Amino acid sequence: MAVRWYCSLPLSAAQVVRLLAERHIDVTVRTVLNWVQTFGPQLATALRTHRRRVGRKWTVDEVFCFRGPQKLYLYRAVDEHGQVIDVLLRDRRDRQSAEAFFRQAVTRTKVMPQAVITDHHQPYVKAVATVIPFARHVRTGLHRRRGYTTQPVERSHVPTRDRLRGARGLRTVGTGQRFLESFEALHALRRGTVKLRTLVPSYRPSQASVHETARAVVMAMDVLGTQLKKAA
Repeated sequence: MAVRWYCSLPLSAAQVVRLLAERHIDVTVRTVLNWVQTFGPQLATALRTHRRRVGRKWTVDEVFCFRGPQKLYLYRAVDEHGQVIDVLLRDRRDRQSAEAFFRQAVTRTKVMPQAVITDHHQPYVKAVATVIPFARHVRTGLHRRRGYTTQPVERSHVPTRDRLRGARGLRTVGTGQRFLESFEALHALRRGTVKLRTLVPSYRPSQASVHETARAVVMAMDVLGTQLKKAA
């Protein structure tokens, strides 16, 4: 519950501590953060096995993040259906980072895209040619009257930017990556790109209200938590 609150709502660890205290669960801020770092990536990995199959047209872009005065770069991609494919936080915006992102995305999804749409950032050219040599690489911009644009991925950045604004920065690349993977997984669960019915058989997405969907998300998290506990 604490991990779900922290990763899916704009709450600080201190606010989660107060909400838990109202339920007679007394923990420290450090405990909540340790839970997020430990269990968040496990939940994200488990949720990836239940998400919808990724499409073969990927739109890729980066989000600028900050660790104090240092700038970090969050690589993100969405498919033609708006599903977030993967995320990777790096401290450099270069060819090696782009290649690492594509390799991770292909390995995790087991899907080789037919088309990759990016902006005009030069390192993408060699990264796509190296990792996905048979994909058609389309270089475009945000505002185009016709043809491909990067608008789908730019729109998908909004929840991530909002959450990072409340997080007041990221401490390290490693902890930031684990948190962002957890956040994206919980966001996908709420948006419906994870198949809730495989976890909650009684859930009917076409008939469900907002409240029923919220309760189904909680039930799905309980199921995943039980599965992870048994596996441990």
